[in-house]
Amino acid sequence: MAAITITPRGPFSLAASARFLEGFAPARYPGHAPDGAIRLAFPADDGVSAAGAAVRQTADGTVHADITGDADPAAAAAQLGRILSLDTDGSRFPAIAAADPVVAELAARYPGLRPVCFGSPYEAAAWAVIGHRIRITQAAAIKERIAEQDGQHLTVAGAPLAAFPTPRALAGLVHIPGLPEVKTGRLHALASAALAGNLDAARLRAMPTADAIAHLRTLPGIGPFSAELILIRGAGHPDLFPACERRLHAAMADAYHLQDPSPGQLADLSARWAPYRSWVALLLRTHREETTREIARGRTPSRPD
Repeated sequence: MAAITITPRGPFSLAASARFLEGFAPARYPGHAPDGAIRLAFPADDGVSAAGAAVRQTADGTVHADITGDADPAAAAAQLGRILSLDTDGSRFPAIAAADPVVAELAARYPGLRPVCFGSPYEAAAWAVIGHRIRITQAAAIKERIAEQDGQHLTVAGAPLAAFPTPRALAGLVHIPGLPEVKTGRLHALASAALAGNLDAARLRAMPTADAIAHLRTLPGIGPFSAELILIRGAGHPDLFPACERRLHAAMADAYHLQDPSPGQLADLSARWAPYRSWVALLLRTHREETTREIARGRTPSRPD
């Protein structure tokens, strides 16, 4: 086990991350840990190992984590920072929020909330394929079952957790219960892409956004909505406006009292949130879900494309 420390730059609340995870269907996160720690298990970026992390935050804001598993501890620590959006300097966020009354209200309502990402672009892409044209709750159950049956099992601060299968393990699965053959084939293609380095988070974030989206759309089963999901919630891109996310667009129209705005108009409006467009989008979606409970009720597919 390796112990690491991360000092957040800008506002960050681990408690807010835990509350978010409890409502984040792909995580199936139980919450309510008596010791206040977040426990995570995820396939490592190297494609062949897995890591667990028990994460706590002290009163001074510092984040401490115990890393377990067979992944390289330093690499797993960096990956954890990306998962919790702690790899991004958020020191400018309060000023950006204060300049927009809508964002200022959301930031006050959800203090310290940053995006909590999938373990990797590979895992986000797998979620997109699993969830195509089925309800979010159904997709989440399938993803959890795959992890339990074929992922690496870890003990994280005394709790048993199963990580989603590594690309190498996923590539070897002939049949995946609950998934049609076409989705199994797409998951195999994603596993191969991950092992070839084509889903590397740093590489994706270094590309111009349009190029990264175009690159991701060459993968089987990945449309425009899913490509944005992978880049934002898999690679942890902090400053991307989701042009294909209808729930976000509805939330923006409500918050800014707009009548039938076009995606282009909303994208122009979001420019005032730079360099934290992904973060503000999360706050808007979080408030919409708190108000409508549309995702919790499982009434919508996990991805439209």
